[in-house]
Amino acid sequence: RCENLFEVYLQLQQQVMAASTELGPELLPRLLERFNEVLSSLVKSSFLVEKQPPQVLKTQTKFQASVRFLLGPRLLKAAPKPYMVRADMVTEKQARELELSNYSNTLSESTGEILHNTVALETNPTSGTCCANFKNVLLKKIKRCERKGSESVTEEKCAVLFSTTVILTPSNASIRLQVLSLPIVVIVHGNQDNNAKATVLWDNAFSDTERVPFVVAERVPWDKMCDTLNLKFMAEVQTTKGLLKEHYFFLAQKIFNDHSASPEDFQSRHVSWAQFNKEILPGRGFTFWQWFDGVLDLTKRCLKSYWSDRLIMGFISKQYVCKLLSMKPDGTFLLRFSDSEIGGVTIAYVIRGKDGSSQVENIQPFSAKDLSIRSLGDRIRDLEQLRNLYPNTPKDQAFGSHYNKEQTGKD
Repeated sequence: RCENLFEVYLQLQQQVMAASTELGPELLPRLLERFNEVLSSLVKSSFLVEKQPPQVLKTQTKFQASVRFLLGPRLLKAAPKPYMVRADMVTEKQARELELSNYSNTLSESTGEILHNTVALETNPTSGTCCANFKNVLLKKIKRCERKGSESVTEEKCAVLFSTTVILTPSNASIRLQVLSLPIVVIVHGNQDNNAKATVLWDNAFSDTERVPFVVAERVPWDKMCDTLNLKFMAEVQTTKGLLKEHYFFLAQKIFNDHSASPEDFQSRHVSWAQFNKEILPGRGFTFWQWFDGVLDLTKRCLKSYWSDRLIMGFISKQYVCKLLSMKPDGTFLLRFSDSEIGGVTIAYVIRGKDGSSQVENIQPFSAKDLSIRSLGDRIRDLEQLRNLYPNTPKDQAFGSHYNKEQTGKD
């Protein structure tokens, strides 16, 4: 598309020059000036980030990125030597100022120190592309800016600014090319990763395409949050089996701390950033996102095949489990994600007494570490009190394909 626009520009320019005598001494200079403005705008908009830097970026960690100049193969053919592209860290405030100036301003000061941050803009004759590939970049340190109110460092958004100046032939016009990466949250320790991912997820999911950097809504409709959690879950776990309506109902009860509303009531509600990842869940030591991210990690590492086979009910409350199992035969069980621990899966099963009374037991949750020692399928096989997966599937039929062949002989 950019190439096509450039062709249209050249054709129009030729037509204007051919009719220069007819246009007269007043109109021609104005048209040529306007042509220069159009060319400058077209050239600037053809400078793009092709490979984004990681959106959660840890200091002292190498990363890669690349930028592409779509019109480079056409405009830089006669350049005596490659132009150099520079990468700098900028704050949200600096990014906003650049955007509002339509990238006519230049960066006064980088907000962090990046090593190996200058790379040649090179044209590849085979692919016909003009790119600068940053293969060995390292953010050595970051200079934090003043934050608003209770904002934490993992809510602070930065970006990488890629910039270069090119000379266009034959006019010898100098054009400054600048482009910003997607928002980045810089961390200095691995324990900040979880909260940084929350900031990035909220920004990616709920920001407008055309916005002032990096403005995003503080509250969003619950149904949009459901779509986001579902897409995130399927992408992270790499499964085609997404969340179901009953899962959303449980998640709504959890994030809104409301067990009296109906599923329809939640549909009209808005959820805030604070509810998502600032406020600690009642009676817990973690936020909604920290809990949900723990479920993601556990499922991705240990439970992908079980989830994809729909053997895990997962997102369901203890109270509702009791309601489902209390009327079932002895040994009926189901699997749900732990409510009280981050990254745990537990087995709930019913014990029926001789008098017909029922009692629902919950086994201590298994963590990813537990399941790396012995798989979930083998643990279910080990527990003789477990007979049928809810509602009524014999456990060997449900989990048989997940059992590991037991080793015999000398261990």
